Amino acid sequence: MGWVFLMVAIVSEVLGTLSLKASDGLSKLGPALVMIVAYGLSFTMLALALKTLPVGTAYAVWSGVGTAGAVMGAWFFFGERLPPISLVGIGIVIVGVVVMNVPATH
Repeated sequence: MGWVFLMVAIVSEVLGTLSLKASDGLSKLGPALVMIVAYGLSFTMLALALKTLPVGTAYAVWSGVGTAGAVMGAWFFFGERLPPISLVGIGIVIVGVVVMNVPATH
């Protein structure tokens, strides 16, 4: 169940980050409220995930996948540039998360 909580935490964190951008410096109430709820849900789900997952594993996955999701979401929703070197960086983040989790599972 910890992995389910972690995935919800990641999706919520990405939603919160994209809402923060959409809030235009917290000047738009709707996206600002979504941001508050999404970040609250994200940290709650991360806390629940940490009941069964190691901190290093959970945080590496949460931050790595969350970063990649935020970059991709910003490209998709806001038209932010996504140069090829950024795709390389996302790949490195994903590889790093996988490498960090190998010792945790073996």
